[in-house]
Amino acid sequence: MSRYQTAKQIKTPSGKRRVTTVIIPPVPETDLDTYIEVTSADRLDKIANQFYGDANLWWVIASTNALGKGTLIVKENQIIRIPSIASIQDLISNTNKER
Repeated sequence: MSRYQTAKQIKTPSGKRRVTTVIIPPVPETDLDTYIEVTSADRLDKIANQFYGDANLWWVIASTNALGKGTLIVKENQIIRIPSIASIQDLISNTNKER
């Protein structure tokens, strides 16, 4: 799964190609979400690999918890929500298809 999967390529008036911005919407809470307390400083990519089997999905956890602005480090004693990955791509696709 890629957060850029729904990005559209467009041409500017000058004829140059560019990719549209992908909006990552807030992820609603579900019963399938997992909450963890980070007991020692950890990285989002390691947590994503542990829960999703793919370190590249760190951005799902970051956007859900408003983390990752300039660092992948999650501070000690922080409780974070790990959303179920099943509906994330549909949520992004549905948000960006209207654009």
